Amino acid sequence: MIESLLIANRGEIARRIIRTAKALGVRTIAVHSDVDADMPFVREADAAVCIGTAPAGDSYLRQDRLLAAARDTGAAAIHPGYGFLSENAEFAEAVIAAGLVWVGAPPASIRAMGLKDAAKERMIAAGVPVTPGYLGADQSPGRLRAEADAIGYPVLIKAVAGGGGKGMRKVDAAGDFAEMLESCRREAAASFGNTQVLIEKYILSPRHIEVQVFGDTHGQVVHLFERDCSLQRRHQKVIEEAPAPGMDEGTRAAVCDAAVRAAKAVDYVGAGTIEFIADGSEGLRADRIWFMEMNTRLQVEHPVTEAITGQDLVEWQLRVASGEPLPKRQDALSITGWAMEARVYAENPGNGFLPSTGPLDRLRFPPGVRIDSGVEEGGAVTPYYDPMIAKLIVHGATRRDAAARLAAAARGTQVWPVRTNAAFLAKAAAHPDFVAGRVDTGFIERHADRLIPPAEPSPAVLAAAAMAILPPPSADPWGGLRGFRSNAAPSLAVEVEVAGKPYLITPGVEAAASTADGVLFLDGEAWPFGPRRADHVGGAGEGDGAVLSPMPGRVIAVLVDAGQTVARGERMLVLEAMKMEQALLAPFDGIVAELRVAEGAQVPEGTLLVRIDKGEG
Repeated sequence: MIESLLIANRGEIARRIIRTAKALGVRTIAVHSDVDADMPFVREADAAVCIGTAPAGDSYLRQDRLLAAARDTGAAAIHPGYGFLSENAEFAEAVIAAGLVWVGAPPASIRAMGLKDAAKERMIAAGVPVTPGYLGADQSPGRLRAEADAIGYPVLIKAVAGGGGKGMRKVDAAGDFAEMLESCRREAAASFGNTQVLIEKYILSPRHIEVQVFGDTHGQVVHLFERDCSLQRRHQKVIEEAPAPGMDEGTRAAVCDAAVRAAKAVDYVGAGTIEFIADGSEGLRADRIWFMEMNTRLQVEHPVTEAITGQDLVEWQLRVASGEPLPKRQDALSITGWAMEARVYAENPGNGFLPSTGPLDRLRFPPGVRIDSGVEEGGAVTPYYDPMIAKLIVHGATRRDAAARLAAAARGTQVWPVRTNAAFLAKAAAHPDFVAGRVDTGFIERHADRLIPPAEPSPAVLAAAAMAILPPPSADPWGGLRGFRSNAAPSLAVEVEVAGKPYLITPGVEAAASTADGVLFLDGEAWPFGPRRADHVGGAGEGDGAVLSPMPGRVIAVLVDAGQTVARGERMLVLEAMKMEQALLAPFDGIVAELRVAEGAQVPEGTLLVRIDKGEG
């Protein structure tokens, strides 16, 4: 077994690797940026090295600093986790050249699967079914348009070097092709430095099915069954599960065998995932499931596979990297029960899923749930890295049992003041179509009106807030007379503020809410509340010309000056957080009466940035 391991990653996956490595007696070394110095993964490692400043390009992506840290700490191996350099063949080669063990896929395998067009050609040669499409070298707009016409619309334009949902455009009609091609190539050039694309038939009822594969240095390759990752938003996975709903044994055997052939075709070693796209319009059928791509690393959603197989995939990685054979042969692996995972993100679904950053004054999860998290209560979510706070992983005897457990886990999640998608996850896991297994990649878009929590507090929230500010009933006879009236039935009205707005509430709706430090938690949502203030005059909003920061972030552009005349809808400021830009517009025609910020300023959510006067009179 490897004696010491440097983890070239951060947060949740670094903690996950440390947990297994320590159980195996492996010394662990963390690397971190300056802003991550107090993160849990740094404390939990046996040693830690600061490798740069907050931007990943100056820390976690610096190959030279990672190798120097490994050399200086006497590390025997490097585990890249996922993201960052985990699928970088050049880094893998540099690690091996330095005499270290690379706990990942062989560089040649990474390269073989790195470009979608070349990977598909290799899969065709290996007898793995691929999505109908065009993979040719002729990248002229005319040829690409002709191939799209021949395939039939809708089609999908995909950057060959793409990933993470970038470099993809759906084209519904021939007249839209040229514009979408140009847009796709611009994004591909900016994100990957490669403008080549391929054309695929767009599947109308797509299901995202992936198979966990594992190879060792002794020529063995096995699969650990499939996962369904169809519940996505903008091509980003939200809820994953294993096994896939509606998968019969014959189809499972065909898909998993194809995945093993795919891995063997590139002499695969270590953990990997073969991703398939399925046409789910008539259920899962072996002749309607096609290869999409291979992820040559451990996946974020690996815990659901661990739950149904009882295997520790990080342990498998470390054993295989140490030269040991796979811990189990194919006939010794089986599925037990059902598992689901939901990603709790620092984002505000009610505000267009804009990112949310800041301190984690409250971070609590319900018992009986596996929580993989990179942060802890008292810490913070910074704008520099991935906004995932935690993964909720549940396991049940049946799919319905797992879905109920996941919904309950999301409802019981308490986070403040950072906003999260916990309530959104709870609604998704409890939706009748999800519970029935009627899922595809368009599920969230179709049901968004029922999944996104309303901006205003529900009657249950208001009632719970009202009850929370009332003094508890007294044991004496007079204490039970709250709301007593001598000439009418009892009536009790409570003045309360929730999320900064005043309400007059007559309690009557019972809700299992909990409160802490002026915040009420109910069904995955958090609401600041308290007695109504005597000086309350209402919050700022569009009507009074106040433009507030919709998210915590950095002001990257100020496009107006104080005293300037602006038109309704005119861009005034641009905010940036977690690589997302948000333009702030003038709410109506008027004059910039106040300009409160300058370019480069960091602002919390709700900060008054600009006030517009209508200039009447």
